[in-house]
Amino acid sequence: MKLEIKNLKSYNYIEKGEGQVIILLHGLMGGLSNFKDVINFFSTKNYKVIIPELPIYSLPLKETTVTAFSDFLEVFIEYKKLNNVIILGNSLGGHIGLIFSNKNPNLVKSLVLTGSSGLYENSMGESYPKRENYDYIKRKTQEVFYNPDVATKEIVDEVFETVNNREKLVRTLAIAKSAIRHNMSKELPNIKTPTLLIWGENDLVTPPEVAIEFKSLLPNSELKWIKKCGHAPMMEYPREFNRILSNWLNQKK
Repeated sequence: MKLEIKNLKSYNYIEKGEGQVIILLHGLMGGLSNFKDVINFFSTKNYKVIIPELPIYSLPLKETTVTAFSDFLEVFIEYKKLNNVIILGNSLGGHIGLIFSNKNPNLVKSLVLTGSSGLYENSMGESYPKRENYDYIKRKTQEVFYNPDVATKEIVDEVFETVNNREKLVRTLAIAKSAIRHNMSKELPNIKTPTLLIWGENDLVTPPEVAIEFKSLLPNSELKWIKKCGHAPMMEYPREFNRILSNWLNQKK
Protein backbone atom coordinates (compact mmCIF):
# COMPACT_ATOMS: atom_id res chain seq x y z
CA MET A 1 0.00 0.00 0.00
CA LYS A 2 1.44 3.36 -1.05
CA LEU A 3 1.59 5.92 1.73
CA GLU A 4 0.29 9.40 0.95
CA ILE A 5 2.77 12.22 1.62
CA LYS A 6 1.08 15.38 2.90
CA ASN A 7 2.50 18.79 2.11
CA LEU A 8 1.50 21.58 4.47
CA LYS A 9 3.35 24.85 4.88
CA SER A 10 6.98 23.79 4.26
CA TYR A 11 6.55 20.28 5.70
CA ASN A 12 6.34 16.96 3.88
CA TYR A 13 5.10 14.19 6.12
CA ILE A 14 3.05 11.01 6.35
CA GLU A 15 0.25 10.82 8.91
CA LYS A 16 -1.89 7.74 9.47
CA GLY A 17 -4.23 6.48 12.19
CA GLU A 18 -5.81 8.06 15.27
CA GLY A 19 -4.77 7.98 18.94
CA GLN A 20 -1.51 8.34 20.86
CA VAL A 21 1.03 10.09 18.61
CA ILE A 22 4.21 8.27 17.51
CA ILE A 23 6.72 10.38 15.58
CA LEU A 24 9.16 8.42 13.41
CA LEU A 25 12.54 9.92 12.51
CA HIS A 26 14.49 8.47 9.58
CA GLY A 27 18.26 8.24 9.20
CA LEU A 28 20.72 10.17 7.06
CA MET A 29 20.51 7.78 4.11
CA GLY A 30 16.98 6.70 5.03
CA GLY A 31 13.59 7.89 3.92
CA LEU A 32 9.92 7.76 4.80
CA SER A 33 9.49 4.32 3.22
CA ASN A 34 11.92 2.71 5.72
CA PHE A 35 9.09 2.69 8.26
CA LYS A 36 6.20 1.50 6.08
CA ASP A 37 5.62 -1.68 8.14
CA VAL A 38 5.72 0.27 11.41
CA ILE A 39 3.25 2.84 10.03
CA ASN A 40 0.83 0.22 8.69
CA PHE A 41 0.92 -1.82 11.92
CA PHE A 42 0.62 0.89 14.58
CA SER A 43 -1.86 3.09 12.67
CA THR A 44 -4.44 0.29 13.15
CA LYS A 45 -3.69 -0.07 16.90
CA ASN A 46 -4.98 3.27 18.27
CA TYR A 47 -1.87 5.24 17.38
CA LYS A 48 -1.49 8.25 15.13
CA VAL A 49 1.81 7.69 13.32
CA ILE A 50 3.55 10.74 11.87
CA ILE A 51 6.81 10.73 9.94
CA PRO A 52 8.20 14.10 8.86
CA GLU A 53 10.74 14.36 6.06
CA LEU A 54 13.86 15.82 7.65
CA PRO A 55 15.30 18.88 5.82
CA ILE A 56 18.61 17.14 5.10
CA TYR A 57 19.08 18.81 1.72
CA SER A 58 17.12 22.03 2.20
CA LEU A 59 18.66 23.86 5.17
CA PRO A 60 21.54 26.30 4.51
CA LEU A 61 24.77 24.29 4.60
CA LYS A 62 26.13 25.96 7.74
CA GLU A 63 22.87 25.10 9.54
CA THR A 64 22.91 21.46 8.42
CA THR A 65 23.61 19.97 11.86
CA VAL A 66 22.02 17.42 14.19
CA THR A 67 20.96 20.23 16.54
CA ALA A 68 19.24 22.09 13.68
CA PHE A 69 17.18 18.96 12.93
CA SER A 70 16.11 18.80 16.58
CA ASP A 71 15.05 22.47 16.28
CA PHE A 72 13.13 21.58 13.10
CA LEU A 73 11.31 18.81 15.02
CA GLU A 74 10.47 21.25 17.81
CA VAL A 75 8.87 23.70 15.35
CA PHE A 76 7.04 20.86 13.56
CA ILE A 77 5.58 19.55 16.84
CA GLU A 78 4.51 23.07 17.80
CA TYR A 79 2.97 23.60 14.35
CA LYS A 80 1.00 20.33 14.67
CA LYS A 81 0.02 21.25 18.27
CA LEU A 82 1.30 17.93 19.62
CA ASN A 83 2.45 16.94 23.10
CA ASN A 84 3.15 13.77 25.09
CA VAL A 85 4.57 12.14 21.94
CA ILE A 86 6.43 8.86 21.52
CA ILE A 87 9.56 9.38 19.42
CA LEU A 88 11.06 6.49 17.45
CA GLY A 89 14.35 7.17 15.66
CA ASN A 90 16.66 5.06 13.51
CA SER A 91 20.34 5.98 13.13
CA LEU A 92 20.57 9.80 12.79
CA GLY A 93 16.85 9.92 13.66
CA GLY A 94 17.61 8.40 17.07
CA HIS A 95 20.30 11.02 17.68
CA ILE A 96 17.82 13.79 16.85
CA GLY A 97 15.29 12.18 19.21
CA LEU A 98 17.84 12.16 22.03
CA ILE A 99 18.76 15.84 21.57
CA PHE A 100 15.07 16.77 21.39
CA SER A 101 14.15 14.71 24.48
CA ASN A 102 17.01 16.20 26.48
CA LYS A 103 15.83 19.73 25.64
CA ASN A 104 12.05 19.08 25.80
CA PRO A 105 11.43 16.32 28.38
CA ASN A 106 7.91 17.65 29.02
CA LEU A 107 6.88 16.93 25.39
CA VAL A 108 8.12 13.33 25.19
CA LYS A 109 6.24 10.41 26.71
CA SER A 110 8.79 7.79 25.66
CA LEU A 111 11.72 7.29 23.33
CA VAL A 112 12.58 4.34 21.07
CA LEU A 113 16.06 4.06 19.57
CA THR A 114 17.17 1.57 16.94
CA GLY A 115 20.69 1.65 15.53
CA SER A 116 20.97 5.17 16.93
CA SER A 117 23.94 7.46 16.55
CA GLY A 118 24.87 9.76 19.42
CA LEU A 119 27.77 7.79 20.88
CA TYR A 120 29.68 6.13 18.06
CA GLU A 121 29.08 5.03 14.49
CA ASN A 122 30.97 3.65 11.51
CA SER A 123 30.25 5.73 8.41
CA MET A 124 30.62 4.46 4.86
CA GLY A 125 33.83 6.45 4.56
CA GLU A 126 34.80 10.08 4.99
CA SER A 127 34.72 10.99 1.32
CA TYR A 128 33.07 7.96 -0.29
CA PRO A 129 36.05 6.70 -2.29
CA LYS A 130 35.03 4.88 -5.47
CA ARG A 131 31.64 6.54 -5.25
CA GLU A 132 31.27 6.35 -9.04
CA ASN A 133 31.58 2.57 -8.86
CA TYR A 134 28.01 1.21 -8.61
CA ASP A 135 29.10 -2.24 -7.38
CA TYR A 136 31.15 -0.65 -4.58
CA ILE A 137 28.17 1.45 -3.42
CA LYS A 138 25.93 -1.62 -3.69
CA ARG A 139 28.30 -3.63 -1.48
CA LYS A 140 28.58 -0.81 1.09
CA THR A 141 24.79 -0.43 1.18
CA GLN A 142 24.30 -4.18 1.63
CA GLU A 143 26.67 -4.09 4.62
CA VAL A 144 24.11 -1.96 6.48
CA PHE A 145 21.87 -5.05 6.64
CA TYR A 146 22.55 -8.59 7.85
CA ASN A 147 20.60 -9.92 4.86
CA PRO A 148 22.03 -8.18 1.76
CA ASP A 149 18.76 -8.78 -0.14
CA VAL A 150 17.10 -6.07 1.98
CA ALA A 151 19.21 -3.58 0.01
CA THR A 152 16.89 -3.56 -3.00
CA LYS A 153 17.92 -2.00 -6.30
CA GLU A 154 15.70 0.97 -5.42
CA ILE A 155 17.62 1.55 -2.15
CA VAL A 156 21.03 1.13 -3.80
CA ASP A 157 20.04 3.47 -6.66
CA GLU A 158 19.01 6.11 -4.12
CA VAL A 159 22.32 5.89 -2.23
CA PHE A 160 24.27 5.91 -5.52
CA GLU A 161 22.42 9.04 -6.66
CA THR A 162 23.02 10.77 -3.32
CA VAL A 163 26.78 10.15 -3.16
CA ASN A 164 27.23 11.16 -6.80
CA ASN A 165 25.31 14.41 -6.39
CA ARG A 166 27.92 16.91 -5.19
CA GLU A 167 25.41 19.10 -3.33
CA LYS A 168 23.88 16.11 -1.50
CA LEU A 169 27.27 14.54 -0.78
CA VAL A 170 28.61 17.74 0.84
CA ARG A 171 25.54 17.88 3.10
CA THR A 172 25.67 14.16 3.90
CA LEU A 173 29.30 14.46 5.02
CA ALA A 174 28.59 17.67 6.98
CA ILE A 175 25.77 15.95 8.89
CA ALA A 176 27.87 12.83 9.54
CA LYS A 177 30.66 15.02 10.97
CA SER A 178 28.16 17.00 13.04
CA ALA A 179 26.77 13.74 14.49
CA ILE A 180 30.26 12.53 15.42
CA ARG A 181 31.11 15.88 17.05
CA HIS A 182 27.86 15.88 19.04
CA ASN A 183 28.71 12.94 21.28
CA MET A 184 26.02 12.63 23.95
CA SER A 185 27.75 10.51 26.59
CA LYS A 186 27.69 13.37 29.14
CA GLU A 187 24.05 14.28 28.41
CA LEU A 188 22.48 10.80 28.39
CA PRO A 189 22.36 10.38 32.22
CA ASN A 190 20.09 13.48 32.32
CA ILE A 191 17.49 11.91 30.01
CA LYS A 192 14.97 10.29 32.37
CA THR A 193 12.41 9.57 29.61
CA PRO A 194 11.43 5.86 29.44
CA THR A 195 13.55 4.53 26.57
CA LEU A 196 13.48 1.29 24.58
CA LEU A 197 16.58 0.25 22.64
CA ILE A 198 15.88 -2.25 19.82
CA TRP A 199 19.18 -3.38 18.31
CA GLY A 200 20.38 -5.77 15.65
CA GLU A 201 23.00 -8.17 17.03
CA ASN A 202 24.93 -7.82 13.77
CA ASP A 203 24.77 -4.03 13.35
CA LEU A 204 28.06 -2.92 11.76
CA VAL A 205 27.22 0.81 11.72
CA THR A 206 26.38 1.19 15.42
CA PRO A 207 27.75 -2.11 16.79
CA PRO A 208 26.26 -3.97 19.79
CA GLU A 209 28.69 -2.33 22.24
CA VAL A 210 27.04 1.00 21.36
CA ALA A 211 23.66 -0.36 22.47
CA ILE A 212 25.20 -1.65 25.70
CA GLU A 213 26.73 1.77 26.39
CA PHE A 214 23.39 3.50 25.69
CA LYS A 215 21.75 1.10 28.14
CA SER A 216 24.34 1.89 30.83
CA LEU A 217 24.09 5.68 30.36
CA LEU A 218 20.31 6.12 29.94
CA PRO A 219 18.88 5.71 33.46
CA ASN A 220 15.39 4.56 32.42
CA SER A 221 16.16 2.27 29.47
CA GLU A 222 15.58 -1.31 28.36
CA LEU A 223 17.53 -3.14 25.64
CA LYS A 224 16.05 -5.77 23.31
CA TRP A 225 18.12 -7.65 20.72
CA ILE A 226 17.14 -9.02 17.32
CA LYS A 227 19.30 -11.89 16.04
CA LYS A 228 20.78 -12.00 12.52
CA CYS A 229 19.91 -8.35 12.09
CA GLY A 230 21.84 -5.25 11.02
CA HIS A 231 21.38 -1.49 11.32
CA ALA A 232 17.67 -1.17 10.44
CA PRO A 233 15.65 -3.78 12.40
CA MET A 234 12.31 -2.23 11.37
CA MET A 235 13.19 -3.05 7.74
CA GLU A 236 14.87 -6.45 8.22
CA TYR A 237 12.49 -7.94 10.81
CA PRO A 238 9.38 -5.72 10.80
CA ARG A 239 7.14 -8.28 12.56
CA GLU A 240 9.62 -8.91 15.37
CA PHE A 241 10.33 -5.18 15.67
CA ASN A 242 6.61 -4.32 15.88
CA ARG A 243 6.00 -7.12 18.41
CA ILE A 244 8.80 -5.91 20.72
CA LEU A 245 7.71 -2.30 20.44
CA SER A 246 4.00 -3.05 20.88
CA ASN A 247 4.61 -5.15 24.02
CA TRP A 248 6.79 -2.42 25.55
CA LEU A 249 4.31 0.36 24.77
CA ASN A 250 1.47 -1.70 26.27
CA GLN A 251 3.49 -2.15 29.48
CA LYS A 252 4.01 1.62 29.65
CA LYS A 253 0.32 2.52 29.30
